Amino acid sequence: MPTRQLGPFSVSAIGLGCMNLCHAYGAPVSEAQAERLLLAALDAGVTHFDTAALYGFGASETLVGKVLGAHRAKFTLASKCGMQGVDVAGDGKLVRVIDGRPDTIRATCEAALQRLRTDVIDLYYLHRWDKSVPIEDSVGALADLVRAGKIRAIGLSEVSAATLRRAHAVHPIAALQTEYSLWTRNPEIAVLAACRELGVSFVAFSPVARGFLCGPLDVAAFDAKDIRRSMPRFSPENHAKNQALLPAYSALAAEVGCTPAQLAIAWLLHQGEDILPIPGTTSVEHLMDDLGAAQVRLSPDVLARLDALINARTVAGDRYSDQANREVDTEVFAPS
Repeated sequence: MPTRQLGPFSVSAIGLGCMNLCHAYGAPVSEAQAERLLLAALDAGVTHFDTAALYGFGASETLVGKVLGAHRAKFTLASKCGMQGVDVAGDGKLVRVIDGRPDTIRATCEAALQRLRTDVIDLYYLHRWDKSVPIEDSVGALADLVRAGKIRAIGLSEVSAATLRRAHAVHPIAALQTEYSLWTRNPEIAVLAACRELGVSFVAFSPVARGFLCGPLDVAAFDAKDIRRSMPRFSPENHAKNQALLPAYSALAAEVGCTPAQLAIAWLLHQGEDILPIPGTTSVEHLMDDLGAAQVRLSPDVLARLDALINARTVAGDRYSDQANREVDTEVFAPS
């Protein structure tokens, strides 16, 4: 597995996003299946594991800590604060809350350290910028955690170039994480260039377009709690339009001699040495398929054809619902 720089850390070029194990795409997998997946990734050379307090309201961090805690020295551990489950009504039911207040960040970190079974988190992201709290205050709290030895480096997720610059002025930002794939090009508007100017690594989540670039999906069969049900690109009308892109895309993968998922991840790897994809999966077979993308080489001609086929103009529908769009700070393309 080739390596790339994630802030001050040298990690596998392809990491593992640990959201899917217990969050977002339906029922959680069994603990045994999650253990098999995490250990298979470690054995295959993955040294970048990415989780968050939000995922399963702590369940993902707990799994990572239980399964990988004994191997802590072998990998770089990333997690996130600022968005987590809170018992708002006092009835024991957790709801998702964005809270970037310094006291909350400190408390979330302490809880994460316990769940992750570690003394220090290598890279700790602000999962969402709480727009009711100045970014300087939230990053200041994270900087305090660095000085206290609780975390080693600071990251931001789903923020704009302007917010990144404000944060970086308070404390160096090691990494910025945002959705990036052939069908989500928002980082290309401004924030990717800002990362390169400031020396910030770019972590690309959902590199296979939430499964779309792995092959045909049956959106009607999505679990009732699958977050894709609320995403406009997966509405019946938009999904039908987007599926029309897949035959040509699959033909390109066949021409290159790789799978569709490998083609999507390889495209990202070819966008720059500072880009680190973190696909997620619950299947060891899919994991090995994803990791095979590190060996795929794409010619300039293939890259140009991919760019022309799937991009911000050819994909139908927004990536997020109106509510989710209000919660992020990323740049958006002007309506065509």
